[in-house]
Amino acid sequence: MDTVKIVDGEIFTDHRGTIRSLNNFLFEDVKRTYIIHHPEPSIIRGWHGHMHERKWFYCLKGAWTLALVKIDDWTNPSHDLVPQVFHLNENESKLICVPAGYANCLKAHSPESIIQVFSDVPIPEAYNDSWRYNSELWMDWSNF
Repeated sequence: MDTVKIVDGEIFTDHRGTIRSLNNFLFEDVKRTYIIHHPEPSIIRGWHGHMHERKWFYCLKGAWTLALVKIDDWTNPSHDLVPQVFHLNENESKLICVPAGYANCLKAHSPESIIQVFSDVPIPEAYNDSWRYNSELWMDWSNF
């Protein structure tokens, strides 16, 4: 996978409640998962990049903006990279699949938003492939 992809899931609702699924996604490459909870929307999380690690993002609660940039130089990335921007919310079952070589940045849009992140790299390896950049780089978050 060299480009960002979207996997559309399903939402089923009846008198018993709602089921949100990702039946079109195979979890065979996933090695770990974690959940990010933002208590209020002013928090911007990122930029966090990975040369080798792939990630998948899925909104569990609230609404999020996810911005992604393909890094051109890991030690001194260009300041004019253009992010791909995705909007996720709890009313859609949508998984954003991010290949290796990207940095991500997140912003919640409602209080108590929760997003689940899946990774194809175990935690010891992830520490050795972690690149962090200023959240104000590449994106004017005041527009979101």
